[in-house]
Amino acid sequence: MGLTRQYLRYAASALFGVVAGLKSNVCYVTLRGEKGRYVAVGACEHVFIWDTRKGEKVLILQGQKQEVTQLRPSPDGLALAVGYEDGSIRIFSLLSGESGITFNGHKSAVTALTYDQLGGRLVSGSKDTDVIVWDVINESGLYRLKGHKDAVTQAVFLTASNLLVTSGKDTLVKWWDLDTQHCFRTMVGHRTEVWGLAVLADERRILTGSADSELRAWTISYVSENEDPGEPRLKKTKGLGEEEEEEVSEEVRSASRILTCERYGSIMREGRDRVVTLGVDRTRRFLACHGTDSLLEVFCVLREDEISKKMERKLKKAKKKSSCRQKEPPQEEEPQVERTLQDEIVKMGNIKASSKIKSCDLLLSGKGELKVVVLLQNNSVECFSLTADPTQAGTAESSKSVRLTLGGHRSDVRTLAFSSDNIAVLSASVESVKIWNRSTLQCIRTMPCDYALCSLFVPGDRHVIVGTKSGKLQLFDLSSGSELDAVDAHDGAVWSISLSPDQRGFTTGGADKCVKFWEFELVNDDNEAQSSRRLSVKQSRVLQMDEDVLCVRHSPDGRLLAVSLLDCTVKIFFVDTLKFFLSLYGHKLPVLCMDVSHDSSIIITGSADRNIKIWGLDFGDCHRSLFGHDDSVMFLQFVPRTHLFFSAGKDRKVKQWDADKFQQVQTLEGHHGEVWCLAISPNGDHVVSSSHDKSLRLWDRTREPLILEEEQEMQREAEFEESVGKGDQPVVAGEKEGEAALAGKKTIETVKATERIMEAVELHREESSKLEEHRALCKAAGKELPKKIHPILQAYGNMSSSDYVLDVIKKVRSSELEESLLVLPFSYVPDLLTLFRDYMRQSSDVELICRCLFFLLRIHFGGITSNQMLLGVIEDLKSCTISRVTEVRDVMGVNMAALQFLKREIEAKEEVLFFADATERFEEKRRKRKKKEKMLLTLV
Repeated sequence: MGLTRQYLRYAASALFGVVAGLKSNVCYVTLRGEKGRYVAVGACEHVFIWDTRKGEKVLILQGQKQEVTQLRPSPDGLALAVGYEDGSIRIFSLLSGESGITFNGHKSAVTALTYDQLGGRLVSGSKDTDVIVWDVINESGLYRLKGHKDAVTQAVFLTASNLLVTSGKDTLVKWWDLDTQHCFRTMVGHRTEVWGLAVLADERRILTGSADSELRAWTISYVSENEDPGEPRLKKTKGLGEEEEEEVSEEVRSASRILTCERYGSIMREGRDRVVTLGVDRTRRFLACHGTDSLLEVFCVLREDEISKKMERKLKKAKKKSSCRQKEPPQEEEPQVERTLQDEIVKMGNIKASSKIKSCDLLLSGKGELKVVVLLQNNSVECFSLTADPTQAGTAESSKSVRLTLGGHRSDVRTLAFSSDNIAVLSASVESVKIWNRSTLQCIRTMPCDYALCSLFVPGDRHVIVGTKSGKLQLFDLSSGSELDAVDAHDGAVWSISLSPDQRGFTTGGADKCVKFWEFELVNDDNEAQSSRRLSVKQSRVLQMDEDVLCVRHSPDGRLLAVSLLDCTVKIFFVDTLKFFLSLYGHKLPVLCMDVSHDSSIIITGSADRNIKIWGLDFGDCHRSLFGHDDSVMFLQFVPRTHLFFSAGKDRKVKQWDADKFQQVQTLEGHHGEVWCLAISPNGDHVVSSSHDKSLRLWDRTREPLILEEEQEMQREAEFEESVGKGDQPVVAGEKEGEAALAGKKTIETVKATERIMEAVELHREESSKLEEHRALCKAAGKELPKKIHPILQAYGNMSSSDYVLDVIKKVRSSELEESLLVLPFSYVPDLLTLFRDYMRQSSDVELICRCLFFLLRIHFGGITSNQMLLGVIEDLKSCTISRVTEVRDVMGVNMAALQFLKREIEAKEEVLFFADATERFEEKRRKRKKKEKMLLTLV
């Protein structure tokens, strides 16, 4: 059967209007060898790298579909770990801007990301309450830690020992021993959610921020440092049974063997609300904290020499105070001064941002200056600088250096409009009107306005009119960017504006139950000479209604006017006489949007009841009612000169429909918030939509034909792929559910990798049987017969079937290898073990084969050991695996010794440390120069 109708596909073209998303954090990144100049922010599904000096976007790290929720740069500054809303983690290279590593383990949004000191491991926490430790070098997951009962808010490595500290919304702070993957201590000193966790420079103090104005400090003491063999055992807890007493005492004893963590003190914040961000800089010496307001508090952790000087001054004051109180000379002991938390941590000062703060990051520059970048909730980023001198604590003043605001609105865009030449796009929000160039996506004009609800380009594209919530019509001149006039049009909000077909005026509808008709006119400008005239508007007619007017639309033939009212009806009037013509009744909730086709034959209406209705304008009959969106339909518009139309809804989707066939054509997904409005260019090639996520998205019409059956099939496949990752965690036979589990999760990619391994093993079976038959035939014939090679093996250069299986395993992503082997049926395991034995004998990819072998032995231990046919294979693997691993270890040892030798040679030749920074090298050279000068002086 042939195609009855073809459509052209609309594809996502660009994302603009976003400076920084609200779900992710902000962080400093090292780019082009410079620190403190570039900041990374999440922007919907992408990551933007901004140059704070020029205020320009220098790099875009392309995402896929899910919104960015967490950012963390690597310690060496070469990579950026990005966590997404679906629980996936991607690691981007800041040199190339591409992602080479992807981790899939969480079921919901990533809420915490932290590298260890060397950057070899990455820990992630999520809303699914799990903590996963990833091996960045091997590109695989190490283990999953279970214990929290609510979302994880922060996770920090302790470099002094192989420990991990995590905090969550379940009011708990947990200590994990990564050697045994065991939680050995749980701190329960908080009554509300723990929103922030910071480990200070010496790792002797931990600060936690909760839902109050108190920052709690905890002291860490490692048992190996202060262990006393004569210390008595802990007393038993009263009120517990014998079994419970044994469990509690065993837990306390196991925790006390590693470290002790006790409450030390607290720091009071000025803010009274909960802690949103509690962060430290790279040196862990400066601390920043903020709540849900616009105040950022900066603290400094003093060094030991600074604390000792401060304590000496404090002791002198105490001595002087005690001597003044006593009349006779003091004969008692000297006064003792107790060291408190306020002596160790001092407040540097406050930073006042222009709006509420969402996130912050600190960086100590080489000039002794503390740089602070702040992500605000109004789609902007501000940078501050603060003097990093502890002697100026409390008096240090901050200075604002940069503010990134030009690239977007401070609030949601509620109205959009296209110019008649398809080039300029108007967007208006609560505070401003912006004009964008569609081809370059640059903001070419910004004009302040009131709360905008509707807008249009005046014919000629030199002026724009904006209807506001206060009832005014604001007229702007685009050439000068100034407001020409502000007319009090309605007593309530101006909800809708529609240009008349003759382009001599327009019509507005407002909350004052009036529909008003306006005409353009030229008036003399009072500020200029009498010969200068400017554009203005005047009211010509008024149509009084019984309910608030939500939307007005002219028919393109200029004969009818459609008015939607708050009583869920749409009334149609004749434009010339304003007599009533039709009433469209059928929606259960008010009609929020509507549009009339180019031939004035049909009208479409969208309502808050989630339905789209198609009506005939000849008799007012409803042609079809469509369930359009999962939430309110916010905007409707026909594609010019067609009966195709687009709809936008609060379900974050933009959909294309065919009003003749009454069917959905395409769904445009990409927005991460409610879609408020859209605009279609006059030629129909471009669509712009705005959303609650502060983004503006451009969709272009391509030349690619769209077939509805294929589109529906793709949608079903996407739904299946989403359902695959929502299954339960796979269970390994013989293992009990505990605190540690496998890191990965089942995805469509792991299923496809398993299928590829199964197909390769089956191909190896077939080729092995064919090879045996071929040998038997050759032996019977007494000569070598021609051999048929499988087409797949021919495509790979006539490789052997065993090499093909190894090639398939090598192509599986390292982060997905365990999950792919986990769902592999046991019937394929004996063949794989036999192949692994051959690979080991040939010393082919020893590390990869050992990893696969040990994992299969772990999950199929019972089946392998009970199979008598595999005993010989296991014995062979045991002998050859140990020898091959020993060879690899010896090679690594030789390489390490050679690298150490080269390092010593270079250090002796250059007289500097090989891996030292430029500042350390400079300081070392300066010390050597001063030492030589002293030696010369002594000789003189």
